[in-house]
Amino acid sequence: MCGRFTLMHSHEMLEAVFGVRVRVDIEPRFNIAPSQLVPVVRSSPKDNTRHLDYLKWGLIPSWAKDASIGNHMINARSETVNQKPAFKDSFRYRRCIIPANGFYEWQKVEGKKQQYYIRLKSNDLMLFAGLWDKWT
Repeated sequence: MCGRFTLMHSHEMLEAVFGVRVRVDIEPRFNIAPSQLVPVVRSSPKDNTRHLDYLKWGLIPSWAKDASIGNHMINARSETVNQKPAFKDSFRYRRCIIPANGFYEWQKVEGKKQQYYIRLKSNDLMLFAGLWDKWT
């Protein structure tokens, strides 16, 4: 995914796209960072129905002694996510969808970091794949 992203769509649109009931207003957010609560769509393990929940961005592996490790485990490589011990169980059993409008990437330009905002030309909703852990 990325290190920062945006979500500017209304809860009505998310309800329509995902067929979920959103219980709280979703305020437009232009700089969502790791360790913050983000709206995600996931299936209930009990009845397989979709829900929109707020989860903290950052995966806490089952073997972690300290929950703060989740602030650093924010991305996984798609090529190895099913093999890495930190992500393997969540990839197999606890996937979610993270709605977004765009994301930020940085590039060094003349010795400084230049921020670039990447979005669809139509400004439509983008979907990122996510994982959630047992502690959430």
